[in-house]
Amino acid sequence: MGVFVVQVVGGQEGRAAALIAKVAQGAVEDCFVPMREVTHRKSGQWRRTLEKLFPGYVFVQTGTPEQVREALGRVPAFTRMLTSAGDTCLPLTADEVAWINAITNVDTHVMEMSEGVIEGDRVMVIHGPLKGYEARITRIDRHKRLAWVDMDMFGRHKAIRVGLEIVSKK
Repeated sequence: MGVFVVQVVGGQEGRAAALIAKVAQGAVEDCFVPMREVTHRKSGQWRRTLEKLFPGYVFVQTGTPEQVREALGRVPAFTRMLTSAGDTCLPLTADEVAWINAITNVDTHVMEMSEGVIEGDRVMVIHGPLKGYEARITRIDRHKRLAWVDMDMFGRHKAIRVGLEIVSKK
């Protein structure tokens, strides 16, 4: 059983995930779009909202990737399973799956906001999924309550935006 990545049209991830799960019913164990919780300021109030963690990608957990790949041809939207150079379906590595499971809720696939403090020039996360992963944080925007986290995903190095609220600075 592996986790495979399907590229879809940006903004259509939820619709595509539902279509993939419907078309490939017997072959798909779980089809999801990882989300992140972030805050936005609107009318002077901070509101928590959900955004896609990896825009343009749907994650499919299956034991029969070729069957899912064949079913993607019946989805009435652009869908393409990420493959290797030899045209074989490429699953996420064990490290990538472990990283996604560590930072997101396993049931809802949502990465919640983290809270941290700045001591000198170091960030210490005191609560949330980034706790223990402070070394991966490369940039912080305290005003927008965001952090950029480096990670290896889909066979390349990526920086993803995640929610991080700095509650104090010492």
